[in-house]
Amino acid sequence: MGIGKIIGLEDGVQTKSGSAVRATVKVDDADLILQVPSDSPSEVPAAPSADTPLSSFALEKHLEEFLVANWALTELGQRYDILEENGQQIGQQFRTETGPVDLLAISKDKSHYLVVELKRDRASDAVVGQTLRYMGCGGPAFMCRRSVRGVIVALQGDARLENAIFAVPNLEFIRYEIDFRLVEAFPRD
Repeated sequence: MGIGKIIGLEDGVQTKSGSAVRATVKVDDADLILQVPSDSPSEVPAAPSADTPLSSFALEKHLEEFLVANWALTELGQRYDILEENGQQIGQQFRTETGPVDLLAISKDKSHYLVVELKRDRASDAVVGQTLRYMGCGGPAFMCRRSVRGVIVALQGDARLENAIFAVPNLEFIRYEIDFRLVEAFPRD
């Protein structure tokens, strides 16, 4: 299945929920990986407003694959590398005793790890506990030797998530947005 590429990034975009990063993507097979909200399968959804995302990823795995494929183009990819061992990427679905971490990265200066927890849709305060378990030193012994930060990436958060995140200084929440466009492939003069 085609995933796509980020063709533009814009930081500091103001939405009703605050500041966000807008990624403009070119996606192959978009209908296979994107889910347009609708009350009924036969109903054509209304056009979203400027503050409403067009869609979300149909599965969390699609969000993960897209993020990994475009890691270097993201703000996180500017500061972190997905964990590698002997030249092989091992940070995707990284196994710990409390379950698999969606993405485990290390800062460019190798001073700390980053646990990335992905939610394709809405995240609430329950994901904070899940992320903190992954961040804890109950995981791999090597993580205990460095500080660990966490980030939750989701389409939306709620007030309970905001309150929980506020109490944990080394954990943050990042919203993703999908900006889908049709681009003429073979322009005529």
